[in-house]
Amino acid sequence: MLSNEKIKRINELSKKSKEDTLTRTEAEEQQVLRQEYLQAFRGSMKQTIENVTVVDPEGKDVTPQKLKDAKNRNKMN
Repeated sequence: MLSNEKIKRINELSKKSKEDTLTRTEAEEQQVLRQEYLQAFRGSMKQTIENVTVVDPEGKDVTPQKLKDAKNRNKMN
């Protein structure tokens, strides 16, 4: 996950961009921070999804095979 300081900086730059214009350096920093945030978010989401088990109303595991395969690949790594 992204540090609180980086998230705070993302918010500061976002607020500044709405109120005024960012310098070229600030705009580049904002892009780098956004990419870091997206990468962390996607990694977290992927981990969450790969830990899901789908169960039907009868209690049977109906997790899609693609998801089961992804879980098995991660266990091997």
